[in-house]
Amino acid sequence: MPGTLPEPFASWFATQGWVPRPHQLAMLDAANAGESVLLIAPTGGGKTLAGFLPSLVDLASNPRPGLHTLYVSPLKALATDIVRNLTRPVQQMGLAITIEARTGDTPANRRARQKAAPPHLLLTTPESLAVLISLPDAPDFFGSLACIVMDEVHALAGTKRGDQLALGVSRLRTLAPKARRVGLSATVAHPDAVQAYTGATRRIEVADGAPPEITITMPRGRLSWSGHMGLEAAPQVMAHIKDAGMTIVFVNTRAQAELMFQALWKLNDTTLPIALHHGSLEVEQRRKVEAAMAAGTLRAVVATSSLDLGIDWGGVDQVIQVGAPKGVSRLLQRVGRANHRMDEASKAILVPANRFEVLECEAAILGVAARELDGDPPRPGGLDVLAQHLLALACSAPFLPDDIYAEVTAAAPYASVTRDVFDDVLRFVEDGGYALQAYDQWKKLFRDSQGRMHVRNARTAAALRMNIGTIVEASVLKVKLTGKRGFGPTLGEVEEYFVNMLRPGDTFMFAGRLLRFVRVREMACECMEGGDGDPMVPAYAGGRLPLTTNLADRVRGLLQSPEKWDLFPDQVRDWLRLQRGVSRLPGRGDLLIETFPRGDRWYLVAYCFEGRNAHQTLGMLVTKRMERAGFAPLGFVATDYVLGIWSANQPRNVAALFDQDMLGDDLEDWMAESSMLKRTFRNVAVIAGLIQRNLPGAEKNRRQVTVNSDLIYEVLRRHQPDHILLRATRADAASGLIDAGRIAAMLARVKGHIVHMVLSRVSPLAVPVLLEIGRESVRTDTDEDSLLAEAEAIIAEATGQAEPPVPMMHRANMARRGGRKQPDLFS
Repeated sequence: MPGTLPEPFASWFATQGWVPRPHQLAMLDAANAGESVLLIAPTGGGKTLAGFLPSLVDLASNPRPGLHTLYVSPLKALATDIVRNLTRPVQQMGLAITIEARTGDTPANRRARQKAAPPHLLLTTPESLAVLISLPDAPDFFGSLACIVMDEVHALAGTKRGDQLALGVSRLRTLAPKARRVGLSATVAHPDAVQAYTGATRRIEVADGAPPEITITMPRGRLSWSGHMGLEAAPQVMAHIKDAGMTIVFVNTRAQAELMFQALWKLNDTTLPIALHHGSLEVEQRRKVEAAMAAGTLRAVVATSSLDLGIDWGGVDQVIQVGAPKGVSRLLQRVGRANHRMDEASKAILVPANRFEVLECEAAILGVAARELDGDPPRPGGLDVLAQHLLALACSAPFLPDDIYAEVTAAAPYASVTRDVFDDVLRFVEDGGYALQAYDQWKKLFRDSQGRMHVRNARTAAALRMNIGTIVEASVLKVKLTGKRGFGPTLGEVEEYFVNMLRPGDTFMFAGRLLRFVRVREMACECMEGGDGDPMVPAYAGGRLPLTTNLADRVRGLLQSPEKWDLFPDQVRDWLRLQRGVSRLPGRGDLLIETFPRGDRWYLVAYCFEGRNAHQTLGMLVTKRMERAGFAPLGFVATDYVLGIWSANQPRNVAALFDQDMLGDDLEDWMAESSMLKRTFRNVAVIAGLIQRNLPGAEKNRRQVTVNSDLIYEVLRRHQPDHILLRATRADAASGLIDAGRIAAMLARVKGHIVHMVLSRVSPLAVPVLLEIGRESVRTDTDEDSLLAEAEAIIAEATGQAEPPVPMMHRANMARRGGRKQPDLFS
């Protein structure tokens, strides 16, 4: 039975009109028993207060100097916000407890003061913790530590930032053996794995609060067959914004955020305060938006995952998700931003952007109702992160490898690391490994006569602290306004590959503005404001969220359940019935593959439902097999639901194209030939310290980093193919970029259950993927008009309103007979 709240906390709760929740009291009991604990609670469950309450109670009854509690969050803004939220009750209760944040934004003079006189509660990030651990005075700084609070654990476990935190906490267990560990997590699919990650001996799970109210809003008129922006529904989204107090409009990419914000602003006839928030905007702009949200002065914010986590905004009345949510857990996380009280139903509105997304939205609502959480269990820790950590430890003090091996394997992500692998990583940090040991710049450690590892010099330590962290930024350029009087403000950053596609005069959306590209100069994309008409280049891609396995399975289940089709609008029901009449629908346990001719090409459409990353990899592997079989593949396109390949010759025996053995030599050959491994190696090399972005007195530009890493990659491939960083690179590529595990599971599941339908024309279900072909390369109004005409033709063919285009070999005869040639972008 949970205990009671001591004074002055009980009185303070009463003055707020609050009653402590059972799990908050249970956290106090766990602290009194000296237990490390994981608290799992839905959004709005008071997790953060529950995590800090035992520390505040302990310091109130037993005040003492020194660092008492270290709080680690993935968000710098969250640390700053919690300092503000905790300081108020501490002052109101008259407690002599100091609370401060330490992040990359903390001024140097404050960091120096914190080292000399640590606050009682220090709030930080995994990166700043790694820097603190690397300092020579780390044992003294952390010696008094009594509690380590890890917030948003569900967002960290299984990521490289999570690996860094796990290693850091394992080090703190050595420096402060009596410190308790507290994990705070939203509801997760794998609670046992998350508990192991935190090292908690006890788990407290809070029952779900009021079920959310989730509805679907459709755009008026014809529902799109393809596309992911959802701009047709902007009038309906604006109407919902006007009817509520404050709304977060979530989208899935930064491109979509820019375009949706612009579409809403054009409809904002009453000039409601609407803001934009995504990770490419300047930090100052994001902080202004967050402050306005906290003050309640905004009516809506269009945001990406940049607002998924963290700060409590109790004034949010509703969440609108434009585009499919891609996962049940992700949807619950976003829905929980509304109201932020677990005893009140959060209100959410889903706005699908196309017909497949209608299926996905309905499947997600069913998944939420069934509490069917998704997400993969945490993967093993990254060896590049381990290399960075070993160097950080040596920068703090010399160490014996035996001691550190025991410490490293006490961290859950590294529990299975063998001594041989550990020694290989340590050897790399020491001198670069066999292939690089002749070069002095990679000699970072040396061994003394007792076998202890020392950092080689002060410059190595300084470089480590300047480069510490696991977030490797994509190659980006500053976006700067320019004009007759020179430079204006910097608006943010955009991916370099996007800028490389631009020609002077091209227009694009950024930071809610229409910009005209001028030139690239000194790592800056110079632009002028304004331009004629709509942007010629739609927007930069940003990140795409993958469709989860569980949600994909639910979509397949809906397709096979006609009794549930009443959930869908008439257009979607008719679409599915038409598909069932001319072909068949994908099943839950099979793989439907359709092949059909169109013009002078053959098309193969596979309904895999495994997400864009997996389909991209499948496309590369299947086209290689088609080449060997003589089918002359010409290209492919991947969506979250479907893989489409077009070829000069008719594909036959398609089941053999999807055999499980493609993940053997075919995958290895493709990875070796593609630029993917080089790109992945670049990130691994930066994290491991082989390539340094920042050096004392200088910063390398991204081109230098790329050239250096590509050269080293080729050297290692030729002279030490089993180098530890190449192993780390292959592991990263397999688990992330190519989704090898998901492909393997799918190929095993459908073995012997591949259904091949040979059709005479495009099927209704194949229309969306055919419409994706050519979409990325649209640059002019003429191209746009041709694409629209082609889209109308494809839809007419699929719905039986028109005949397919005649192959080229017959067109000359048609022309001689007076026949008319149809436009065909695909020939």
